[in-house]
Amino acid sequence: MRKVLLGTILMALTLGASVSAKAGVDINISIPLPPPIVFPSPPDVIVVPDTNSVYAVPDIDVDMYFWNGWWWRLWEGRWYRSHYHNRGWGYYNSVPRFYHDVDPGWRGYYRDRNWRGHRWDYQRVPSRQLHQNWKGWRDNRHWERRGNWGVQNYQPQARQLRQEPRHQRQEQFQQRPDVHRYQQPSQEHHNQPQIQQPQQQRHQGESQHQHSEGRHGDRGEEHGR
Repeated sequence: MRKVLLGTILMALTLGASVSAKAGVDINISIPLPPPIVFPSPPDVIVVPDTNSVYAVPDIDVDMYFWNGWWWRLWEGRWYRSHYHNRGWGYYNSVPRFYHDVDPGWRGYYRDRNWRGHRWDYQRVPSRQLHQNWKGWRDNRHWERRGNWGVQNYQPQARQLRQEPRHQRQEQFQQRPDVHRYQQPSQEHHNQPQIQQPQQQRHQGESQHQHSEGRHGDRGEEHGR
């Protein structure tokens, strides 16, 4: 009798583990990772004017930014982030709060070296220098205080006046075809924890520390505003 009972328990545990593993695979497949971007060397970035230390990668045709210690990437209407520019991407189930501060026309301004009618002497920042200094630059508003992000004779708008274009960009973003396509699945995952990919589970402790750092960065931005 004892052997029969033990066998039943082992079978139940085996079936339960099988179902859990299958469910985990289904979740990971439902949120695909973006394809890699091949960089011949770590990318340079530029700081985007009228933002709180948002950096953009100007030499590629996809939306990729650096903000508060994370690289951010938009792919097929979904956001991903990583501490590395070329690997380790994880799904982020919301629009990062910095994004609607970024002027959608920044690429054209970059090519023309002209920010809204003013000469823009932007500075290309190497990735290594960025990683070493981003936190101090953010805390003391380095780029804004140092010549208004390199924009000549430019008077930035008061932060209260920046809210209207921010709301307009939010509406425009929601109307993008790629965002609209995945809007419903994103709503289903709303308020759920960020999904970890299998290769990231080995670094779960590191991920928890990174999440805490990201929340600290958000508070820094709110304080800056």
